[in-house]
Amino acid sequence: MEVPLYVWTATVIGIAGLLAFDFFFHVRKAHTPSLRESAIWSSIYVGIALLFGVGVLVFGGPTMGTEYFAGYVTEKALSVDNLFVFLIIMSSFRVPRADQQKVLLFGIVFSLIARTGFIFLGAALINSFAWVFYIFGLILLMTAGNLLKPSGHDDDSESVIIRLAKRVLPASEHYDGDKLFTVEDGKRVLTPMLLVMVAIGATDILFALDSIPAIFGLTQNTFIVFTATAFSLMGLRQLFFLIDGLLDRLIYLSYGLAVILGFIGVKLILHALHENNLPFINEGEHVNVVEISTGLSLSVILGVLVVTVLASVLSPKGKAKNAISGAKRHAAEYLDLNYETDIAEREKIFARLCAEEDDLRKLPEKYKRLIRNETEFMAMIRKAHAEHDEALERQPGG
Repeated sequence: MEVPLYVWTATVIGIAGLLAFDFFFHVRKAHTPSLRESAIWSSIYVGIALLFGVGVLVFGGPTMGTEYFAGYVTEKALSVDNLFVFLIIMSSFRVPRADQQKVLLFGIVFSLIARTGFIFLGAALINSFAWVFYIFGLILLMTAGNLLKPSGHDDDSESVIIRLAKRVLPASEHYDGDKLFTVEDGKRVLTPMLLVMVAIGATDILFALDSIPAIFGLTQNTFIVFTATAFSLMGLRQLFFLIDGLLDRLIYLSYGLAVILGFIGVKLILHALHENNLPFINEGEHVNVVEISTGLSLSVILGVLVVTVLASVLSPKGKAKNAISGAKRHAAEYLDLNYETDIAEREKIFARLCAEEDDLRKLPEKYKRLIRNETEFMAMIRKAHAEHDEALERQPGG
């Protein structure tokens, strides 16, 4: 179905308006969003995406509607997986909590621009060369294989992009609010904030190489591909703060995504065989194969995600890993005065650390073995407690 130009125009203006609203009313003034604020706005953005999908279903028909929802769910799941990498990048650069919103919004805008370019490039290739489906299918199968590798989101290792950003773009040691440049010893220099944005922008391009073939495996309607991708990115900033404490607990998410991407990869290759015109395959003739419907694809995607999330959340190993990684991260955040200096926020960080310590004490011995460098880990915890005790003594009446 051909989408009229005025619908395209209204949709693009609406998405740009949502991004502008997010910046001027939420991100412009640096602050750390509360759990309540994050939950409310995350729900609003998901609601807008679902309402848009209902509109597509009503005005575009059941096929377009099903394609939109399948694409939206897949892209949203991939976006959640991307949050792991964003967390690693911001932890590596020690981005102050209050400034993380601006970094995330930049990542969303850059990702939307980059993916839009890939979408129109992919659409042009598909319209001209049917064999592109073979390439997209192989990309997804390779990505699925990489997701099955252990330590896909290892906090202890810096990615190539992070190391390159630090080496190629030397910057000041300290942040100057959310400024990209500052003055040190009379010289204008970069701040770490610019490095973070460069690292996240480069990472977004790599993410697009996986996500765009995935959604083209579900629909070749450019409008559906664009809107499902755009709305999956909307609210990603709020979602980051809402599920920050649960990210480490989704230990089986990468396996679920591997199944989904592998499934879509097979679907793409089957479609490529059905549309085949390569002379060395079946003498250039179409191959009679079973094609997977979009309705079945949506059912598989939703089913895999539900099983994956429930298995992760209810898993004792997931609870253990969440407590260990959370305690380590919060101890490091509390000890790093460059990271967070607001007293109230530091108290919240320390309270989370104490709660995670209680969870650690209750763990069976087999799960305590998940702690890497236990001596260093315990030393960091003790130091955080010692500094907290000193801070309390410095308080009036302490």
